[in-house]
Amino acid sequence: MSSPNRVVPSRQRYSATTRRGLITTAEKLFTLNGYAATSLDAIVNGTKVTKGALYHHFGGKQDLFESVFDKVESRAAKRIRKALKGERDPWRKANAGLRAFLETVQEPEYRRVVMQDGPAVLGIARFREQEARSTYGLVAEIVRSVSDGSGWQLDEPMLDTFTQVFFGAMTAAGQVVSADPDPEAASARVEAAIGVVLEGLRSLVKNGVDLSAARPDSVAADESPAAS
Repeated sequence: MSSPNRVVPSRQRYSATTRRGLITTAEKLFTLNGYAATSLDAIVNGTKVTKGALYHHFGGKQDLFESVFDKVESRAAKRIRKALKGERDPWRKANAGLRAFLETVQEPEYRRVVMQDGPAVLGIARFREQEARSTYGLVAEIVRSVSDGSGWQLDEPMLDTFTQVFFGAMTAAGQVVSADPDPEAASARVEAAIGVVLEGLRSLVKNGVDLSAARPDSVAADESPAAS
């Protein structure tokens, strides 16, 4: 006698396959045509499912877009994380992470879904939240690696400040590259510009500058009459 439970995994697999198919089709169409010009009819026709099947998994086009956005961002984070794992030297690690990010930003899917349509569809606040969730941790890892490898005794507030500054620089870099008609050339310029900043930090390390001393209390002491 066959057990009725055996049919459940099959249905679950079919449901999961349908969901993945909708996300894959939507990613292709959003990349090619943009969010506004992509209809739900085009997505279900491309996936060869009914619109009811789409609404079984997603509340609508924006909900589906968010899943596509998450997929593209997760793929980018995985690529950058892989580049970081290949380097032990903190400075080479920073450059490897930057290069992997700039290569990712040149991909049509990332440019269109994340950089171009993401802010408008999700709203700036939600877009920043999603972006920070996927890549902020990677920037924090790079900053901590450089700090530890340089012998700086940075406290958590200073580490977080450096992370926010460099995360903002990476976000701006992505916008520059994605908006340029020649993303490859723009990427090379950005890499050179940030490379100058990194080399400047490296020179500070070689010269023995202690960034852990860059705190309000030390600055105030330096500016006080007693210090002159």
